[in-house]
This record gives sequence, C-alpha cells and structure tokens, in this order.
Amino acid sequence: MENKILVTRSSMPPYEEYIEEIKDMWDSHWITNMGVKHIEFQEALKKYLMVENIDLLTNGHMALELSMQALNLQGEVITTPFTFASTTHAIVRNGLKPVFCDIDPTDFTIDVSKIEKLITDRTCAIAPVHVYGNICNIEEIDRLARKYDLKVIYDAAHTFGVQYKGKGIGEFGDVSCFSFHATKVFNSIEGGAVCFRDVHFGEKIYDLKNFGIHDAESVQAVGANAKMNEFCAAMGICNLRHVDEEIAKRKIVVERYKSYLEGINGLQLSPVQDDVKSNYAYFPVVFDEKVFGASRNEVFAALAEHGIGARKYFYPLTNSFECFHGEYDINETPVALKISKRVLTLPLYADISLEDVDKICDIVLKCRKQ
Repeated sequence: MENKILVTRSSMPPYEEYIEEIKDMWDSHWITNMGVKHIEFQEALKKYLMVENIDLLTNGHMALELSMQALNLQGEVITTPFTFASTTHAIVRNGLKPVFCDIDPTDFTIDVSKIEKLITDRTCAIAPVHVYGNICNIEEIDRLARKYDLKVIYDAAHTFGVQYKGKGIGEFGDVSCFSFHATKVFNSIEGGAVCFRDVHFGEKIYDLKNFGIHDAESVQAVGANAKMNEFCAAMGICNLRHVDEEIAKRKIVVERYKSYLEGINGLQLSPVQDDVKSNYAYFPVVFDEKVFGASRNEVFAALAEHGIGARKYFYPLTNSFECFHGEYDINETPVALKISKRVLTLPLYADISLEDVDKICDIVLKCRKQ
C-alpha cells in the first residue's frame, strides 16, 4: 500500500556522510575484529552515555545473554513478562529460571513493591526492564539488591540517551544492556552494548564475545562470537552525531500526540517521570474499552485499514509464549496481563510528519462510540 505509515522507521545519516565514514575501509580492508571504527564508536558512546566502562557487541540480545553468563549466575532471576522476548530468552538460555514479577500500572516497569516476596534462597539476580523510555525505580531495586546480595542486570534497550538525576542510565546496576537495533531511537543497523563498573567483568565479556582469544596463540576461555563489525560501528558513529537532533524531533511528535489524546476519557498515556531526561522512545496508549468505547484491537484494525501500522507492544506476555507452555501462570502477573491486552504503540519516529500524526489521532478518536 502506498504512503503506508509504519510504527517506526530507522534513523539514517545522510548517504554521503556514511559513504565518507566507510571509505577508508577499502584501503585498510579491516572490516571486523575490533578495528578503528569499533574503537572510535566505543569511546564516543562512553562519553555520550556518561558511563565508566562499555563494550560493544553484535546485538542487544547478546549483550544480555553474555552479561548473565559473565556474572556466573545460578538459580532464579526475578524479571518482568512485560518485555520483548530477548529478556526472558537470555535468562532461560543461561540455564536460569525466570521468576516473573508484575508491573507498575502507571509506568509499566517492574513493580518494586512485589519483588521482595519473590526472593528465595535460589534468587541470584534481578533483571528489570526500562520500558518505553520509562525507567525503573532504581533506588528501591538497588536497596533490595544490597540487602539480599543480588546482581542487577538492567535491560536498557528502550532508554538510549536517557538520564536520571543527571547521570546516564547505563551507570546503574551491575550491568546495563543497550540495543542498537534498526528500530530503536539510536541504531548502528544491528548492535548492542554492555555498560559496567567491574573491570574483571569486562574481561569476561571480552572473552565471551571473542572466543576467549587473547592473542594468536592463546585461547584462555570458552567464548562465543558476538563482535560488532566495522560497518555497523561506522553507522553508529554517524548516527551518534545526529541523535540529539533526532530525539528533539521525536519530542515534537510526542507533544503533538498529547495535544490530541491527553485527557481523553478511557485513554492512559505514558507518564512524565521526575528527574528523568527522556528520549521519547515510544508512544504507548492503553485503551479502557468500557470508558473509551472501543477496544485496543478495534483501534488497531481501524488504523490498519488506513495503512497505519501500530503495534501491540508488548503482547503477548513472555510468560505466555508457546515455547514455555505450561511452565508459568500468567494470572500471577495480572497487571501486566491487563495492560498487554489494552496497549497500542502509535507510530513514532523523527521524520514522521505532524500531518500524519493528526491523521492517526483523528482515526483513533473516531473509534469512540458516543
């Protein structure tokens, strides 16, 4: 369908800028294995994200999975089912058991008031998820982690560039993992990063992402292959130059959406959090059918009829996936279940026109039954 409006669209630098960035690779022929671009991108990210240590990986999932492996976790990990598959899969693929905690009905992050009762002598870590750019209750998670001697691995895929009380969000927890997938606020085509404080942890991550190879004749650990290539690093370098401008454009789009949808009975929008510098990652709307007069699915269908690709994000919950059939009870996370059946993320990217935003809002509001 012509003029289809997608739920997201990848930010890209000017074509000529990227070509200029990769041109010297045709001289060096160094296109992977932690080359010049990789090093430059890593240092630029460390400065932008305001973090002490960072390492680049091939994608955000490997950042999560290898981080959990590097921490040598065993037992149970408390997390949330209101997330992308990657979070839960990273836990399970490490031979760990996810223990699902419900979410806060206001900001959709893990409900910290319900974590402590889930902690047992088998609990080794908490894997909270920053959602839609909203950040978790960092102070309470830190308190619980210190009280019970637990590791904290943040899934920070939605919070690139977000700051809390003047600090980069990647500075919190034992580890914070970012995704630079093409659909994110910031992308390197594919890519991810691990932010951390413990230098020993950094050594383990390096081993895990590079086969445990230390030099041409020394392999000191069993590792995987999760290195970022130079073309992705070059895209990251270019996009990082423009990311603040991109976020500023996204803010304008979010404000336009709010001008139409804020205060409408039956619609719940994402909150503005105190002390948080937002990245305007997503625009979720939770529909209360009884009040608004139309369900999430009805609005989704109406938008689709006009070539508009909204997304039921996150639906279904990860604890209801077919691959985990019979293992978990989704009714143990009732708030997450309720939100997952009602939430719709509307199209949001830097260069979506305000006219298209107006069109989307008009369609949403016309779904109301008077």
